[in-house]
Amino acid sequence: MLRMELTKQFSAWRIRLLILVCWLGPGLLVFAIDQQSTLPSDTLFGRWMHATGWAGSLVALGFCGTWGLPLITSVVAGDVFACEDRLGTWRHLLIAIRSHRRIFAAKAVASLAVIVVLLLGLVASSSIGGLIAVGNKALVGLDGHSLSPGEAAGKVLLAWACVLAPTLALAAIGLLGSIALGRSPMGLLLPMIVALGMQAAQMLPLPVAVRLALPGYAFISWNGLFTDPEQLKPLMIGVAVSLVWAVVATVLAYLLFLRRDFTNLTNDGAGRRALTLGVIPLAGVLAASVGVVAAATGAGGSGINQDKVQKSVATAFGHLYVLQEAEMHRPPLTEVQLQASAICAKSEGHGAQEGSGNDWRCTVSWHVPGSALTGQSIYQLDVTANGRYIADGDGPQEVNGYFLVRTADGDVPNPLWQFDGNVDLLPTH
Repeated sequence: MLRMELTKQFSAWRIRLLILVCWLGPGLLVFAIDQQSTLPSDTLFGRWMHATGWAGSLVALGFCGTWGLPLITSVVAGDVFACEDRLGTWRHLLIAIRSHRRIFAAKAVASLAVIVVLLLGLVASSSIGGLIAVGNKALVGLDGHSLSPGEAAGKVLLAWACVLAPTLALAAIGLLGSIALGRSPMGLLLPMIVALGMQAAQMLPLPVAVRLALPGYAFISWNGLFTDPEQLKPLMIGVAVSLVWAVVATVLAYLLFLRRDFTNLTNDGAGRRALTLGVIPLAGVLAASVGVVAAATGAGGSGINQDKVQKSVATAFGHLYVLQEAEMHRPPLTEVQLQASAICAKSEGHGAQEGSGNDWRCTVSWHVPGSALTGQSIYQLDVTANGRYIADGDGPQEVNGYFLVRTADGDVPNPLWQFDGNVDLLPTH
């Protein structure tokens, strides 16, 4: 049965097209972007695509987490049962196999195999495309520290591995929708709709416990791998929640499949009542996850406060200032010598100094190497609800006011002009 389902899956034209796109598309796209003078600097790690080939793979990962992987789960898992309804082959299949359990297991495993093959294609293609275009070079992390080529490779592959968990959760929801809605297009679109809903929720000012309890959070929490120290707790929570959703949704899909009435030719699904029975348990899982996360982490509010923003900006500035000095071939120095600190305020100090928004303003101070002077730089911050921010330099021009710095070898990108950062939403003490 499993061999038959695998043959059926890989012989379908849409699956073959997806395999072609996943194994070739990201590499070609990353390679093409690397040849351009303008980079997608508003995309996480996009500003570093000319510096290392691993940045291109992370840009592809961000796009796939938003659109690619939800679309794949919709096309594969969302149609694996519904295709039998469209073709009217359920009765023939049941006569030949005579086991609901074997049919369900074969279809679920076959869809999982296809998804894994497509995911491996995305990883391999995007990584190879970036490495061919730029090379295996060091990567700058989200707090400005430098990762060696070997460290970058390991963390990039680990980040891709972590998004397998939310992909499995969406695939399980796809199985549930495929059984419950039959040939209805909504069954095919259900994983995509759920993914878009979770992405929209992540943009809202939700409490931290609710944000982490959504399975889609693992699509963005891999960011914590690229800070020093690593922000692993949100990532582990996101992966664990996703796996719980995957197991629960798969069990619900199996129970609904056992209740299907295959003797009635006009019944091509488990009905609206079955869908309701599938939604209520998942809502219960969400409520339980929120309670467990809140109790286990003690997290409350937005998770973004003045102290966290100031510490993150100062740390990133210190790392990137050292990088800028190295680019300009000046005497080496360390972050300890700089003693960088930041004073940040939201809405010019009016109101609560916490939460997301594009009205954060930071003044960074540091000790000028080789003198007793103290330097200062201004940054405007756009902090998103999930903790990621973009710091835009606002002077002085010789430090962060221009996107290029002059060196003996010519103009090079100024790492202090704009940089990305990540605030850990969970308590750090």
